[in-house]
Amino acid sequence: MSAADFPPWLTPLWQRAFTQGARLPHAILLAGAPGSGKRLFAEKLAQGLLCDARDAQGFACGVCGSCNWFGAANHPDMHRMVPASEEAVDETEGDGEADSGKKEKKKSDQIRIDQMRDMQGLLEISGHQGGRRVVLIDPAEAMNPAAANALLKSLEEPPIDAVFLLVSHAPRRLLPTIRSRCQVWDFPCPEPAVATQWLKARGANDAEAVLGFASGLPLAALTFVEGPLAEARQRFARDMLSLSKGDPLKLAGQWESWLKAKDADKTGLSMTLLVSWLQRWLSDGARLAAGSKARFFRDFAPQLAALSRGRGESWIACYNELLAYRRVAQHPLNARLFLEDVLLRVARGTAA
Repeated sequence: MSAADFPPWLTPLWQRAFTQGARLPHAILLAGAPGSGKRLFAEKLAQGLLCDARDAQGFACGVCGSCNWFGAANHPDMHRMVPASEEAVDETEGDGEADSGKKEKKKSDQIRIDQMRDMQGLLEISGHQGGRRVVLIDPAEAMNPAAANALLKSLEEPPIDAVFLLVSHAPRRLLPTIRSRCQVWDFPCPEPAVATQWLKARGANDAEAVLGFASGLPLAALTFVEGPLAEARQRFARDMLSLSKGDPLKLAGQWESWLKAKDADKTGLSMTLLVSWLQRWLSDGARLAAGSKARFFRDFAPQLAALSRGRGESWIACYNELLAYRRVAQHPLNARLFLEDVLLRVARGTAA
């Protein structure tokens, strides 16, 4: 990736990293909301630090041996630490378990102490090419207490030529002692005009609408331009527009099947996501009823305004009721009953 392809709102932070050169901190905490660009930045920074032939702006060349290793995710000096649930599945494993009929154990959503110890053991060995080693922890708040305390020891006595990049959506969930040993780089929302132009250059026909839906975060908005989540958002809006004349119980059954589809996890579709979209829908309806503009569903504003006209208070009350549902949406006792209850309440709360 060259400077011309790099998101423009990240350029100041990139220049900050490039100008520090050898004085780059041994630990950097990249903090910001999901979709602000910190994950992309961390990957490009890690590749640049390991590249054998960076360009004049510090970006990786993409063709050297190190870049080829990096692209194949097997660079010996690049250590990624992610929750076990996000690690690549080894295709050579699991056949015996499947044959025995045992249910596959759900992988942990935490970064565990054994992962941290493995990384620390690797850092005791000199780098493959005698240069920098990079440890990328994403998301850093996924570390369990034992892993976080183990990392703290590495930050207090950092290995030679090791750079720790901690990507965090919620930095306040990290140990204060970890935050104090990192240089914090914040990733704010870019200016709307800059983000909109960037999205339009990537094929967004209604950049303002998807940017609003993603709360002004362009990389998050990009997932709604095309692909499964874009289709999911359109389906959600169509379902909500028909809810006033439809059957909430029937829709609950359809949404349950939707969530259980084979590709649901890969697209990011979840119960929590649907409840958050419901809240956005209700929020926009209340805004339009009060004479304000829609924020999240701007491309459906006329239809939403017609549904909520004169009923802003009931839409706000319904939104507030969903706050309790969102707290348990990740682990409902019964998905079907949960969806039926939620959609019945929304249908009653938004009815004419």
